[in-house]
Amino acid sequence: SIFCVVCANSWSLSGSEQFALRYADGPQLYITEQTRGDIKNGTILRLAISPGRAARQLLERIQSHGIDARLEALKELAKLSADATFAAEFINMEDLNVHCVFFVPSFGEMLAFTLTAFLELMDHGIVSWDLISLSFIKQIAGYVNQPMVDVSILQRSLAILESMVLNSHSLYHRVAQEITVGQLIGHLQKISTEIETISFSAKEMCLCVLVELLSHRLFPRQHVIRGNRPIKAEMAHQLYVLQVLTFNLLEERMMTKMDPNDQNHLNPALDFTQTPPGMLALDNMLYLAKVHQDTYIRIVLENSSREDKHECPFGRCAIELTRMLCEILQVGELPNEGCNDYHPMFFTHDRAWEEFFCVCIQLLNKTWKEMRATAEDFNKVMQVVREQITRALLRGLNYSEILRLRQSERMSQDDFQSPPIIELRERIQPEILELIKQQRLNRLCEGSCFRKLGNRRRQEKFWFCRLSLNHKMLHYGDLDESPQGEVPFELLSDKIPVSDIKSVVTGKDCPHMKEKSALKQNKEVLELAFSVLYDPDETLNFVAPNKYEYCIWTDGLCALLGREMGSDLTRSDLDTLISMEMKLRLLDLENITIPEAPPPVPKEPSSYNFTYNYS
Repeated sequence: SIFCVVCANSWSLSGSEQFALRYADGPQLYITEQTRGDIKNGTILRLAISPGRAARQLLERIQSHGIDARLEALKELAKLSADATFAAEFINMEDLNVHCVFFVPSFGEMLAFTLTAFLELMDHGIVSWDLISLSFIKQIAGYVNQPMVDVSILQRSLAILESMVLNSHSLYHRVAQEITVGQLIGHLQKISTEIETISFSAKEMCLCVLVELLSHRLFPRQHVIRGNRPIKAEMAHQLYVLQVLTFNLLEERMMTKMDPNDQNHLNPALDFTQTPPGMLALDNMLYLAKVHQDTYIRIVLENSSREDKHECPFGRCAIELTRMLCEILQVGELPNEGCNDYHPMFFTHDRAWEEFFCVCIQLLNKTWKEMRATAEDFNKVMQVVREQITRALLRGLNYSEILRLRQSERMSQDDFQSPPIIELRERIQPEILELIKQQRLNRLCEGSCFRKLGNRRRQEKFWFCRLSLNHKMLHYGDLDESPQGEVPFELLSDKIPVSDIKSVVTGKDCPHMKEKSALKQNKEVLELAFSVLYDPDETLNFVAPNKYEYCIWTDGLCALLGREMGSDLTRSDLDTLISMEMKLRLLDLENITIPEAPPPVPKEPSSYNFTYNYS
C-alpha cells in the first residue's frame, strides 16, 4: 500500500504493519485502504501504532494492577472504540471475552469510561447482544437501582440496558426482572432535566420499564406535568409514547371475544363477539356500574322514563363508544416518531381509560337527549359525539358549537360541488402548485441539519445541506454541532450539480436502508429516509429529523427534477390554499345561490336606439 512506501521511504521505519495513519483531530478514526478515498485535501494526519497493536497494549494496561495506568487505558479505549477498525481488532483478539474484560472491579470515573468503552464496542454489531450473561445484566442494572448514582454512570447504564432490549428479544424479559421502578422515579425527582429525559425515556428506555411504570401513573403528573419546569419537546414525546403504550395494554381485551356458550337463553354475549371492541366494552360497562353507580342508575332511569322511540340503547351505545375511543386513541398502534400529542388528563387518574369512558358515555346520553334522537338517528348521534370527543381533546366544544360547525362545513361542501366552482378550482390549482413549489425551493435554499446515521449512541454528529440560490447546486458538509440558524455556503465543502441528479428514492429503496446496519432501524427511521442518486453512480443519503422536513425535502427535490410533488404535506397545503383562494374570490357572491347552469341569453331588444339623459 501507499502507507508502506511512506513508512519505508519517509521515516525509514521497518515493520510498517505495526503502524497506521490517523486523523490528527476529530473522532481520531484510523485510515484504511477502504477509507483512504474519503480523505479531503488539507486534512492533517498523524502517524500512530496500528489498531491491532494498540488493542493489545490497551488490554495489557487494563489488566494491570496500577489504578492510574488502568484509568488512562480505559480513557483511551473509550475514545478508540468509536472506530470500527480498532473495535474489530480489540474484539477479535485471541482468547478474549469482551464481557469478561469489563467485569474488572471499577468505580467512579474509571467505571464511567469502562461503560462507555463497552457500549462503543458493542454498537458496531461485531458481537451479538444475545451472548450477554445474566450476571452482566445484574451488574449494569445494579448501577441504575442505586439510590445515589453518578450522573455519567446512570446515563451509560441506561443506554446499555436500552441497547439490550432493542437488539435482543430474549434480553427484554431479563432486563424487566432487574430494573427497579422506584429508583427510576427517585432519579426523576432528584436529577436534572437532561437525566430526567433519559430516565423516563419511553423509546430509549425499555418497554418493560414503561409497563411497570403504568402502576405509578400518578408520578408523571406530580413530577413532570405539574412540575415547575416547562415540558420540552423531548419530554412531551416521552409522555405521548407512555400514553400510547398505556392504551396498548387494552389491546388484548379489545381483541377478546365473549364465549357465546357462557350466557342464558337471551344470549347477550353476541353483542361482544365483534372485535374491536370485544370484551373491553363489557369491562367499561362494569366499571361504570361499580365505580360510578349513581351515574349508571341515572342513565338507566332517564332512558326508562322516555318514550320508547326516544330511548337510548345503553348496551349498543357503550359498545360503539368503546370502539370509537379505541380508534380515536389508536389502541394497539405503535407510537409515531416525533409526535408530541399527549393529553395531560390521561395522567391524572390511575384508571384514566375507564374514567374517560364514563365521561364520554354521559356526553353521549346528553347528546342523544338534546338531539331528540330515535333508533334511526343512532349513527348521526355517534358522529356528533365523535366530533365532540375529538375536538374536545384539543379545545372544549359543546353540542351547539359542534352543530354550527357541522352545518357550516356541510353548506361549504355543497357549494363547492357546483360546476362553476369546480371549473374555478381547476383554474386556480396550477397557480397554487407553483406557489407551493416556490416555498419548497426556498426552504431548500435555507437548508436543514441532519443527524448522521449510526451515531445514535455516540456523541451526536451532524451535517448540513442547502440548495444554492440559483438552484444549480446542492451544497453539504459535516458539522461539529447542530447549528442555530443558516450555515454559510463557505462552510459546506461538498456540492452536487442539480443537473447530475438522476432520481430521488425513499424508504426501503434507499441504499443506506438496505445495509446490514439498517436492519436495526425502526419503522419511523425507514419512513424518514430518502436518497439522491447522481452521476456517476453516487448517492447522498438523508434521514429527516421529522415528517415535515421529509416532505419539504422530497417535494423540493422532485420539483427540481420537474416531477410531481406527491407528499401528504403538499396535498394538505394544496387543499387549504385552494379553499382560501376560492373563498376570497367568492366574497362578493356571499349569500347568493350559484346556479348549476348559466342563465339563458335574453331576447334581442325591439330597438337599438338607446338614449341616456345626463341632466
